[in-house]
Amino acid sequence: MDVGKATAGYEKWLRGYTPLIDVDLKKKHEAMRSGTFPFLRSTFYRWVQLFPKTCADIFDAPRVLAVGDLHIENFGTWRDTEGRLIWGVNDFDEAAYMPYVNDLVRLATSALLAIRTFHLAQSDDQCCDAILDGYTEGLKQKGSPFVLEEKHEWLRGLASGALRDPVAFWKKMELLPAANDVPESAVVAIEHLLPPGTEYSLRSRVAGLGSLGHPRYVAIADYLGGKVAREAKALVPSSTAWARDTDGVPEIFYQAIVDRSIRCADPYVKLEGHWIVRRLAPDCSRVELNGTLDAAQGLKLLGAMGWETANIHLGSPGAFDAVCKDLKRRSKSWLTKAANAMADETGRDQEAFGSLKQ
Repeated sequence: MDVGKATAGYEKWLRGYTPLIDVDLKKKHEAMRSGTFPFLRSTFYRWVQLFPKTCADIFDAPRVLAVGDLHIENFGTWRDTEGRLIWGVNDFDEAAYMPYVNDLVRLATSALLAIRTFHLAQSDDQCCDAILDGYTEGLKQKGSPFVLEEKHEWLRGLASGALRDPVAFWKKMELLPAANDVPESAVVAIEHLLPPGTEYSLRSRVAGLGSLGHPRYVAIADYLGGKVAREAKALVPSSTAWARDTDGVPEIFYQAIVDRSIRCADPYVKLEGHWIVRRLAPDCSRVELNGTLDAAQGLKLLGAMGWETANIHLGSPGAFDAVCKDLKRRSKSWLTKAANAMADETGRDQEAFGSLKQ
């Protein structure tokens, strides 16, 4: 199946779970044509078709409850129940049971594509080694969340620099268009996470790439002297269910992976029916990377991403010994080899998609 047929088939499957917003879907297709990095972020459904074939020599690795759609821009900050600033993976839309190597290879592939896009100084081997070293050390230490208080000063500086200015953030939120015909289930889901009795306005929001086209609704309210916001995004089963042609209604693992991982959870991220609801705020946001980090900072950040991946995988404790044993038998260059193979496949797919009639 080529990328055009895969995209059409996947989007048809998606419509069986949620109505898609066609104008936003068009924006997603435009992003897919714009470069290999946005193409990778947009097409996990294609990844799950290609990865088992392209990396057949590692696909038999032990399975864990994995992120699935892991990449270098799937990390951000939030506040935990103690009000502390936390950094880690912030999107689990595609969570599913997969070989643990899936997350490592996808993270490394995104790093290699970023090198090519931003002309970064790091080498392929350096990036992959940093990710793998962080992951291995995270497993060895049985994990630890990234609490950006008295520790991780370097990461706190990076995250704080990326935090959006509150005035600009709320101005942007106020400019969101009014939402019409909001499903009652989305309203109920949002109200569960708002302060009781709060009056709010509902807006539509366009964000992300993998889930671009899914309905998103934002409630904005004035509460005790300041603004608050909650977003509900339509959640569907992982693309792995489509690729495997799973019978019946596939399970959604979003809440399970959040609850099981070694992390300081965001108390305002909840799965409500088929809506994932979260708090939107200046310091609850994705940390965007733009190629400005120097080589040493970039490698240190990749190491932290590897460690955070271990924090997620340690939520599958029964797989710990098998994963450690499997890692020991891998060659030193296995991750670089696999990531380069998937980067090349992604490049060919992106070029093929760009040549299709719009």
